[in-house]
Amino acid sequence: MINMQKFLRSGAVIQPIWLFVIAITIFFSFMSEYFLSLGNLTDILVQTSTIGLIALGMTYVMINGNIDLSVGATLGLAASLSVGLQPHGLTIAILAALAAGLVLGAINGLLVWKTGVNAFIVTLGAMIGVRGLLFVYTEEQSFYASNFAFSDFGASTIGPIPVLAIIFLLCTLVMHLVLKKTGHGRNTFAVGGNPEAAVDAGIRIGRHMMINFIIVGFFAALAGVLLATQMGAATPNLGRDYELWTITAVVLGGTKLTGGYGSITGTLGGVLAIGILRNGMNMMQVPAFYVLVILGVILISVLIIDQQITLKSSKGVRV
Repeated sequence: MINMQKFLRSGAVIQPIWLFVIAITIFFSFMSEYFLSLGNLTDILVQTSTIGLIALGMTYVMINGNIDLSVGATLGLAASLSVGLQPHGLTIAILAALAAGLVLGAINGLLVWKTGVNAFIVTLGAMIGVRGLLFVYTEEQSFYASNFAFSDFGASTIGPIPVLAIIFLLCTLVMHLVLKKTGHGRNTFAVGGNPEAAVDAGIRIGRHMMINFIIVGFFAALAGVLLATQMGAATPNLGRDYELWTITAVVLGGTKLTGGYGSITGTLGGVLAIGILRNGMNMMQVPAFYVLVILGVILISVLIIDQQITLKSSKGVRV
């Protein structure tokens, strides 16, 4: 008898999140004649690229069995550095912003690895600390870009496609291939699925864990830089609640909170689902807070269904 959970995970059928994306796309296309226009579809990609980039790294961390709550604060710090350091040169400003993400990710990973403290607690502390550091650096003031090339980049296109959308899609492809085709990707699943077995197999758990925290830190910083190019500015409050949106997108995409299972294609679906809902309901002039209600209901439903499938599968196991 075929194990339904394994069948669904094998990729033999379309992922449930993509069925949902298709359904809401069809719905909103009937509700607005402009929804499927090229301009609106590219707008959705640009609007979701910030959360989407962070979600790529968060997928690795959550498959590993961890979580990172500091990504929103990291985004805000990187955005402020990329704008505030422009008088010292645009290249220096951007490199400093990306380096901040790498360093903060490494610190998070090192603390989780060496202390054994739960990643939720470590990154919660990092979220508070980094946000405080951001307010100290900015002195609670907004920064405005002094380099016009920086601001112009956020609105640039290649043909009809915005550069920010292209960057997001290319990063998605790279991260998908790394997860599926490399030893690090396979070990990420192994560590999240069964840490004890991974240790017995000779996998260096701490090393892979730290690499994944560095990856999500980098993507949070990259998202901050790109968001700053769109705005031409950075504020000390930038990135608030982004960790919640990111985790929601990753979980909607099928990644388990307990680790051991997830995919970049699923995360892409989760990111697009959020973007399509927000965009479509905005076109219908529905108040924005209704999107939060709907997403909350959907997220809880997904978790309940996943839990039921897991329980049924475990009962069907024969030793």
